[in-house]
Amino acid sequence: MHEALALAEQAIGLSDPNPRVGCLLTSGGRVVGRGHTQQAGGPHAEVMALRDAQARGEPVRGATAWVTLEPCAHHGRTPPCCDALIAAGIARVVMAVQDPFPEVAGQGAARLRAAGIEVVEGPLAEAARELNLGFFSRVQRGRPWLRLKAAVSLDGRSALENGASQWITGVPARTDGHAFRKRAGAVLTGVGTVLDDDPRLDVRLVETARQPLRVVVDSRLETPPAARLLAPPGEVLIYAALPDEARAAALRERGAEIALAPGANHKVDLAAMLADLARRGINELHVEAGHKLNGSFVREGLVDEFLIYMAPRLLGFGHGLASFGPLESLAAAPQLRFHGIERVGDDLRVLARPPGRERF
Repeated sequence: MHEALALAEQAIGLSDPNPRVGCLLTSGGRVVGRGHTQQAGGPHAEVMALRDAQARGEPVRGATAWVTLEPCAHHGRTPPCCDALIAAGIARVVMAVQDPFPEVAGQGAARLRAAGIEVVEGPLAEAARELNLGFFSRVQRGRPWLRLKAAVSLDGRSALENGASQWITGVPARTDGHAFRKRAGAVLTGVGTVLDDDPRLDVRLVETARQPLRVVVDSRLETPPAARLLAPPGEVLIYAALPDEARAAALRERGAEIALAPGANHKVDLAAMLADLARRGINELHVEAGHKLNGSFVREGLVDEFLIYMAPRLLGFGHGLASFGPLESLAAAPQLRFHGIERVGDDLRVLARPPGRERF
């Protein structure tokens, strides 16, 4: 199952909105086939493993399939994987975790058992679920897994007082950040960052099979038509609160899609935006925004995970990671738990989550 999970990781940046799944076929103590999920509409992991075994000339009748997610039981863009395993004569299926998708959700395992195949559930379930937290979040909560990324100094500054922020961290940390962009179905920023930094928001420091959707929170449609993020590759979606057809038309000419999500005080309704992104098939949302928009996400309790790169330098006066509050007591401060701390080049990568956030 460890090897099947390693195969599933190869679907990062490829399979969205489908989950990342790996499949290993073993027979007689040998691996006879390997596969992972391809692009949406392409073969799933089980089919790829069966094809791999066929290409090797390996028989699979009586073999065991080790798969990181329950084989699907429904006709989507591809036929059911459980039918492919049954037809191939697989004798045993070991699956890490049940698929939360309503049209599967135990039905795949049930169909395999009805066909006389032994089904074992549970090995490395936590690791398999972790790999697909975004998929589980979209299916079970109706919104993407929101990861907020920021680069800060040792004293917690994300920019100088004049707004300068490039570059607080080193090249290895920035490259690592692009690997997290690659994981996401969408990368989001606010119009303030667009105006101040003119970012591209694409994945370019690591290889990827697809570019994530680029999303801008822009209540008044102030994004300049010449903004770099409107250039290829990839698609752009701008959420506004106030309609302005002239500005919208200029942005549409550059290929952007405009969506209205009006909220209080003529601001974008962030929760409604997340629900809409889920309907669009976004599993993981990677946020790289300024301290004001970051503060709004924190204040509304929408952040599932903080991805913080901390540089060994002091900036003194400047912008913090997220502007919210003021709090009346320390007890009112959002509580987090460290999920991982690792050195990346000369910087530290800190992953932190609200307690129990991944339990949904």
